[in-house]
Amino acid sequence: MPRLTRTIVTLALSLSLAAPVSAQSVAGPYLAARAAAIENDFEQAASYFTRALARDPLNAQLMESVVVAQLALGEIDKSIPVARTLIGTGETSQIADLVLKIASIREGDFDSMLDPQTEGRGIGPLVDGLLQAWAYMGKGEVSEALEAFDALSEEVGLQGFALFHKAMALASVGDFEGAEAIFAADSAGAAVQTRRGVIARVEILSQLERFDEAQELLQTMFAGATDPEIDTVVAKLQAGEPLPFSHVTSVQDGFAEVFYTVSAALRGETSAEYTVLYAQAARILRPGHVDALLLTAELLENMEQYGLAIDVYRLVPADDPAYHAAELGRAAALRRSDKPEAAIEVLEQLSRSNGLLATVHSALGDIYRQQNQFDQAVLSYDRAVKIADETGASSWFLHYARAICHERLGNWEQAESDFRAALEINPGQPQVLNYLGYSLVEKQIKLDEALGMIEEAVAASPDSGYIIDSLGWALYRLGRYEEAVPHMERAVELMAVDPVVNDHLGDVYWAVGRIREAEFQWARALSFVGRTDSSDDADPDRIRRKLEIGLDAVLVEEGSEPLKIAHD
Repeated sequence: MPRLTRTIVTLALSLSLAAPVSAQSVAGPYLAARAAAIENDFEQAASYFTRALARDPLNAQLMESVVVAQLALGEIDKSIPVARTLIGTGETSQIADLVLKIASIREGDFDSMLDPQTEGRGIGPLVDGLLQAWAYMGKGEVSEALEAFDALSEEVGLQGFALFHKAMALASVGDFEGAEAIFAADSAGAAVQTRRGVIARVEILSQLERFDEAQELLQTMFAGATDPEIDTVVAKLQAGEPLPFSHVTSVQDGFAEVFYTVSAALRGETSAEYTVLYAQAARILRPGHVDALLLTAELLENMEQYGLAIDVYRLVPADDPAYHAAELGRAAALRRSDKPEAAIEVLEQLSRSNGLLATVHSALGDIYRQQNQFDQAVLSYDRAVKIADETGASSWFLHYARAICHERLGNWEQAESDFRAALEINPGQPQVLNYLGYSLVEKQIKLDEALGMIEEAVAASPDSGYIIDSLGWALYRLGRYEEAVPHMERAVELMAVDPVVNDHLGDVYWAVGRIREAEFQWARALSFVGRTDSSDDADPDRIRRKLEIGLDAVLVEEGSEPLKIAHD
């Protein structure tokens, strides 16, 4: 449990337990639940909201909070009774209605979803309209369902979603001609531009034995992508093998697709706390909906609920084409939850089972690099670069990341070669220009070229503190101290608590004779780096020495020439 939540929970419980039993109130568990909810700790929120509800069983706010927390966890069976009670009191609750819709779908109770007495209650125009259309499909009333899809398509902003689901409904009953006619008219809009929408159309085209068109569509949408599922689909199309229509194989799948479509559309447009409820609804109705699993896990990870995300990633079967994506996600969640060794173990295993994917080796290289295991990182990047080159998908970032590792290992020749290879693939990339330029400056070689690179990087990223720091430092190294000052001051404005940037500004101030200001900046840098920290870029012992005897004396101690500056 996060520290803030733990503190408030402890305080809340102490307030609750300290009260006489006869006077116990809802305040303690409610405060604990609210603290947990603020941090998206759904497990603790569900537990404490449930305790609070037990003490105040008719509190509508508490009932809705329980429903939200349990649905966010995917615990639909624990949320249904509370949702029924809440709606039974006459209260209006969008989330409770969502839960009851899920219950009706699982029970096959389509009539209740079309009951006119439910007018005024519901989830929202898009979801309600799609669910009603699929409810007609569930009753076997296909004509009425198609009419409902068409009516919804007339609503402003909803046409794409309505026609996409109409195509899914037609395909689910074998009318592939009708489904493709909708796609071909390009009237389903952005919904069919998604990866899932494209593959659905490819499956439909293959059922119509239009294999060439299906391959052309894949080439147009996924050219250059490395994706095991797409590779498998292409192989089957090339062999003239029709693909089964897998996106909606039953009415319940259709309902699941509604919730997945909405959650995917909401991603990035509204809070993850809200979006995850629809993603969970999709996977509750269709547990094998891998795209819904991946989306749910991603949303939980974005909310820093790493344990929950890891559990969901684990649900993707090892024989599924998206298994590698799930394992990459699981490794990322493990790393972000401060379990780098576990993440490395996952990626090493994945590199053995999916060794032909550059992304797997790249991810392993990234985590080795983040752990300062640069020699191991180079080996992983070597494999990734080789695969990428063989598939024609060369990536500037692979060369850039490997260059950093070589530079850290002292292999400058290999590092410079990789930096320049990255720039050949992506000319003008500011990160590469900055790192290479800064490294050249530090090595006191090719200084004019280095300065030009850094200036180009600044022009591309004028608000990057790191890059502006590099420009100021390059000018300092070139002895152009006065010119360096405004750039270093700007870098400190952008990165006020960075020890390296503050240390650099101190050196620049010293070089122009602003001694007191230099000492002030060194002191700031030292306060940020910490007395026990050290690195190649911000060494606290060196900073302390500068405060004791000045920069010139430190340079002499190190065997360098002192600065030729005004205060001499």
